[in-house]
Amino acid sequence: MNIAIVKYNAGNIRSVELALKRIGHEAVVTADPATLQAADKVIFPGVGAANAAMPWLEAAGLVPVLRNLQQPVLGICLGMQLLAEASEEGPTACLNLVPCTVQRFLPSAGKVPQIGWNQVTHQNHPLFEGLPPQVWMYHVHGFYLPLGAHTIASTTYGIPYTAALQHQNFYAVQFHPERSGPAGSRLLQNFLAI
Repeated sequence: MNIAIVKYNAGNIRSVELALKRIGHEAVVTADPATLQAADKVIFPGVGAANAAMPWLEAAGLVPVLRNLQQPVLGICLGMQLLAEASEEGPTACLNLVPCTVQRFLPSAGKVPQIGWNQVTHQNHPLFEGLPPQVWMYHVHGFYLPLGAHTIASTTYGIPYTAALQHQNFYAVQFHPERSGPAGSRLLQNFLAI
């Protein structure tokens, strides 16, 4: 299986690569359009800011590449948020692949950014196969996607929001499976099995 991790100006990419190695898979970290298009699976991770990441992706010529990927794609954290139409961070126009707008946590939600373990409730989706209906996953973010038709798992931090989604061939999680222990490893395995 050819697995490609999108290389761009966002953190945590190496952690995802190492997490895949722990479950027995090698991945190539690349910004090369042809390599991304030829991969069996693409992982789009990231820790950072939408208003810094989108101009970098545009300058690298990756926006049309990402929009037109046909294989299963897994967005993680910032990679999930960049799949949306837009983000309040900036504000910023994003990849416009998932019909929603990323919103900023209000101070009433709690300390922002949210950092730590949160219980995720899922809806028996293949991405969560073999995991309990409520599973603890590690989160680090100050923005969120609201609940919608694309939501396949939710969590709460002051308000309920989307913890995971699927829209066509695009899957995404707001939490960090690469930092979520055995449950996160299982989720990565499940994605690779899709």
